[in-house]
Amino acid sequence: MNLVKSTKPGNPKWMTNLSLIAVIMFLGWLYYAVGINHMPVKNTIWALTPPIIAISLALITKEVYSSLFLGMVTGALLNADFQFVEGLNRLFPNGVMSVLADKWNVGILVFLVILGTMVQLMNRTGGSAAFGAWASNRIKSRRGAQLSTMLLGCLIFIDDYFNCLTVGSVMRPVTDKHKISRAKLAYLIDSTAAPICIIAPISSWAAAVSGFVKGENGMSIFVQSIPYNFYALLTLAMMVFIILMKIDYGPMLQNENNARNGDLFTTSEDKQTDEGCLKEGKVGRVSDLVIPVLFLITGCVIGMIYTGGFFSGKGFVEAFGASDASVGLVLGSSVALITTIAYYLMRRSLSFSDCMNCLPEGFKQMVPAMLILTFAWTLKNTTDNLGAATYVASLMEHSASGLMSFLPAIIFIVAVGLAFASGTSWGTFGILIPIVVSCFQDIDQQLMIISISACMAGAVCGDHCSPISDTTIMSSAGAQCEHMNHVTTQLPYALTVAMVSFFTFLVVGFTRSELISLAFGIIALFLLLTFIRFRRR
Repeated sequence: MNLVKSTKPGNPKWMTNLSLIAVIMFLGWLYYAVGINHMPVKNTIWALTPPIIAISLALITKEVYSSLFLGMVTGALLNADFQFVEGLNRLFPNGVMSVLADKWNVGILVFLVILGTMVQLMNRTGGSAAFGAWASNRIKSRRGAQLSTMLLGCLIFIDDYFNCLTVGSVMRPVTDKHKISRAKLAYLIDSTAAPICIIAPISSWAAAVSGFVKGENGMSIFVQSIPYNFYALLTLAMMVFIILMKIDYGPMLQNENNARNGDLFTTSEDKQTDEGCLKEGKVGRVSDLVIPVLFLITGCVIGMIYTGGFFSGKGFVEAFGASDASVGLVLGSSVALITTIAYYLMRRSLSFSDCMNCLPEGFKQMVPAMLILTFAWTLKNTTDNLGAATYVASLMEHSASGLMSFLPAIIFIVAVGLAFASGTSWGTFGILIPIVVSCFQDIDQQLMIISISACMAGAVCGDHCSPISDTTIMSSAGAQCEHMNHVTTQLPYALTVAMVSFFTFLVVGFTRSELISLAFGIIALFLLLTFIRFRRR
């Protein structure tokens, strides 16, 4: 079998070394400016330094752990005015240890371990192999496998974390059978996680956004903003276009060419990561995968509405809006895990000792995602302490009132930058939405709704592009794809949609028509992809 040359995507060694030298020299200058001359850092543009260093290094070196750690170190030193001992305290007790002591963060890590264990159980019983064989008899083409992955991602809209890991677990056997690269699977998962949740009224994201709209009916504003959320809607159109038109470009093209010739991974790290997933004990039944997934979906939905007070008299939508996603997902997934083990024991698919052996295996499978998440949370914590959010908010407050028709497009760009640097959509919502509401609440209601949509769209776009975004990390884990390979292959696609979305927000700022603007965006995206396809030939 002749494979397209598979090498770890990366830049020449000299470029990596040069970038590290540049960072060291920059840190030396910061020490002189901040530690000696006491240059103000907090609530200034310098507060964005840590995430910029981390993201730049990650994209250049393709080493996410060291890049995030250097960003964390930079943030800790800036917070401590380059005092070494205080910097250590900022990095560990007030940094890593602090984020790991947060109940919400720990809940997400526990949820990851439970999902990893369930994947191991389904693999060990042969359920994944059986589902892959069953689906292959019904899904006849690569196009069908990709559309099925997209459809399942659209159906699981209650929470992005839950979406990423569930879609990955279910569809990996199918996409593997049809020789679709893990990078492409990760892109499809990521593009139906946050972009779907942000336009679904019944989701943890809808609850978060509606909570930031003070003085208004938050859920009503959220529903009205859906037709203007052009990045999310155009991301769905983008997936349909590239699947039906069979268009791939950028680093994704090499990954897909390799996959067609038998190499699903392209990077050596993916092969190592996936070894545990391929150790299936036997060929089981389709029900060995489908029933546990149904347990998981049912358990997580019940867990989330339970934390929102559904069983205390609140309505379903109200309970979902008030839910604690972290606690709900842990409660639901833990019950699903116990039920799944009982189901396998009753069917004698696995022995009790085999089930217990899947727990450490599931933990090991999720260690890369857990480590990246911990580093990303710590980086965000240090950036927040430096006042990056305050700096961006002050910029918007001083300029928003004069932007008017250009406001949606500018809000979109600001939200993209803030979410990309911080790796969080929800934090971006919390900063920008209250500013937009306060500036336009009593002036122009429609422009306020469009601008809120621009904020949400930009936040999702930045989150989609950022290597330190938790949703991006979860998508890599769900697809069992090396994280930086997912980031670099997805980035050209996300930037394509971002560019079209920017011009679409310019159009809607002047026309105020969601139909005209969305039609413009879809046609522009189609023409751009057609041009890319023509140039590729």
